[in-house]
Amino acid sequence: MAQATTTAMDQAKAGAASRRQMLTEFWFYFSENKGAVIGLVVFVLLVVLALLAYVIAPYDPNAQFRDAILVPPFWQDGGSTAFLLGTDQVGRDILSRLLFGAQYSLFIGVVVTTLALTGGIFVGVIAGYFRGWVDTVIMRLMDIILAFPSLLLALVLVAVLGPGLMNAMIAIALVLQPHFVRLTRAAVMSEKGKDYVVAARVAGAKPLRLMFLTILPNCMAPLIVQATLSFSTAILDAAALGFLGMGAQPPTPEWGTMLAEAREFILRAWWVVTLPGIAILVTVLAINLMGDGLRDALDPKLKRS
Repeated sequence: MAQATTTAMDQAKAGAASRRQMLTEFWFYFSENKGAVIGLVVFVLLVVLALLAYVIAPYDPNAQFRDAILVPPFWQDGGSTAFLLGTDQVGRDILSRLLFGAQYSLFIGVVVTTLALTGGIFVGVIAGYFRGWVDTVIMRLMDIILAFPSLLLALVLVAVLGPGLMNAMIAIALVLQPHFVRLTRAAVMSEKGKDYVVAARVAGAKPLRLMFLTILPNCMAPLIVQATLSFSTAILDAAALGFLGMGAQPPTPEWGTMLAEAREFILRAWWVVTLPGIAILVTVLAINLMGDGLRDALDPKLKRS
């Protein structure tokens, strides 16, 4: 009894040591990419600002100050320290709207990526494991979706479902899903014939267990990288739909909607358009840099000796 307990403890310690070694190796290769580290720092800062928006935002994002319409940022002539980044065409504080807009962007990225990843993995595992006519039907459907420009297809889907943030997220998730399906299918096909899968099948494992407990965990590295890149794509597409009036609706402080509301003031008040655009640019760039670092850390072919 004591010997069995000791063996179990030794196995647990070995497992913990192995996980620490994997995390150390992951961080080593990730940190080798300096751009990825910068992207991670910027992304963490964005998350902190979004979580603390209710605390650090100087005003309610929809509060209107009628005596302070189109006030420039504080460093420009006519600016005021009461509105550090200026105000928009109806007197709303730009800084407050940008901070609350970060919440919407992160929410969009998380929801869209979760929907696309979950659906894509489920369909891709089925296609890669069963092959045959099931695989053919699924992949031809994915090819049809990929044949359309992603933003155009999302726009059509939102037009059918109706304008709104939730419908926009559903449309973007459907557009991004084929990427996860194809990636999962390829990984499952690569893993399905390996010895550990054959051994599990001989031991009596059922298809569901083989697909989702035996094979899938070994296919996650490329899916994690794709999920990171899809996160930034979701934010960018949601901003584009908001700009076109098919995403988040006014007065929601979503960055794309802010751009759409300020189009006619681009020559009179540069800050109303430029600052939300910079927020989108910096966020998407930071996430893409993180994705490059994750690819370097998780793909054995890219690891440097």
